Amino acid sequence: MKKITGKDLLRIGFEENRILGAVLNFCENYKGDLTKDEVLNSLKRMLEAPDKTNQMSDFYDLAQEISLLQKELETDVIPLNDAPKEFKIFGVDHIEEGALQQMKTAMKLPVSVAGALMPDAHQGYGLPIGGVLATKNAIIPYGVGVDIGCRMALSVYDIDELFFNENQAKFKRELIAQSNFGAGNGFRGQYKSDHEVLENKLFHENELLRNLKDKAWTQLGSSGGGNHFVEFGILDFTERDEVLNIEKGKYVALLTHSGSRGFGATIAGHYTQLAKKVCILPQEAKNLAYFDLNSTEGQEYWLAMNLAGDYASACHEIIHQKMVKALGATILASVENHHNFAWKEQWNGEEVIVHRKGATPASKDVMGIIPGSMTAPGFLVRGKGDSDAIQSASHGAGRQLSRTQAKKQLTKSDLKTILKDHNVTLIGAGLDEAPMAYKDIHQVMEAQKDLVDVVATFTPKMVRMADDGSRED
Repeated sequence: MKKITGKDLLRIGFEENRILGAVLNFCENYKGDLTKDEVLNSLKRMLEAPDKTNQMSDFYDLAQEISLLQKELETDVIPLNDAPKEFKIFGVDHIEEGALQQMKTAMKLPVSVAGALMPDAHQGYGLPIGGVLATKNAIIPYGVGVDIGCRMALSVYDIDELFFNENQAKFKRELIAQSNFGAGNGFRGQYKSDHEVLENKLFHENELLRNLKDKAWTQLGSSGGGNHFVEFGILDFTERDEVLNIEKGKYVALLTHSGSRGFGATIAGHYTQLAKKVCILPQEAKNLAYFDLNSTEGQEYWLAMNLAGDYASACHEIIHQKMVKALGATILASVENHHNFAWKEQWNGEEVIVHRKGATPASKDVMGIIPGSMTAPGFLVRGKGDSDAIQSASHGAGRQLSRTQAKKQLTKSDLKTILKDHNVTLIGAGLDEAPMAYKDIHQVMEAQKDLVDVVATFTPKMVRMADDGSRED
């Protein structure tokens, strides 16, 4: 019989716990005549109802062991509260039921203190994308998300709209030359960049991070796949902004969206699995497994998460440095904000851990960038510090079609037409990122008018995204 691996067992419904170890041990010593597929089918049936396994079966002793282990594990399960704590929903008419149910489950956690759902919310893993959750001394890896520290970064140039229109070939050339896309892609040899983030002592103290340093170095300054982009657009200030010291007018700007690449994704995967072992929750909440922040594992994840955030910021910094040098421009102002992260903040006089999975910090006067789509406008905003939203806002328009739905329902002709209508040049991207796959950004902004003030409007003109169908969002 071909070897059965842990991945085979996970695929048919087993979880990473003591039962998995017992089944792997059985498979390694199995001497029967069944094929690998037949064994897996038997194991799947046995997992669902171990007590129904025939006494004459080769799997009987294993079934008895699994039954005992299941009972032991049940006693370790941390119960949820009977009812979810109340939370504020912004833009409720445009939020799918799956996201609402995920948020309700999160608000049943015994460590949950407060929550909010942003108007771009849609279903994800664990906490919904667009979900904000404050917890008491607990950190949830899937409350942060896979792409740790994903962010928006904006550079406003001393270049006017006319110059951009007259020199689009130059801007397109530099957009291609100074960016790198695709899951797993990065730089080699002389094209690799250096940054002080790689000197962080955690790369020596944490074995997982030590093994990821070479990957982090290779992908430093790249953008990945999925909904990540590097784009030029026109930023319109309808009045002078005193804080940014920018006069009324239209300026060429570079806007980037990406995160911590494979480095952050590996951290997320590792600590999510570890959290599921030390924090056993009911089935509907298993992806919300958490660490006590005072535990060794909690501190490890907290430090790794912050490093991944610093790494994501460094990637943007390198892209923006390369671009301004290539264009010979001067940066008048820079704004950066991140999501898929957790912060220590004060809530009703106590310190809490605020998870913003696909949500933008919007404390009083904090700057943020909320993009629409490759043809819809984005907005430079200033937070109002709304307490019902836990001082947050949306991180974008949010999807209204899943990637699979978009590929089935939309056509290349549809995409070409809308790009032409909006005079947008697109480099890369697939139908899953078509503008029609996203919610109406104007409806989203209307739903959060009490959360942010609009400072300027960004109109996309030239957009680059991954063209290989890879996902990393």
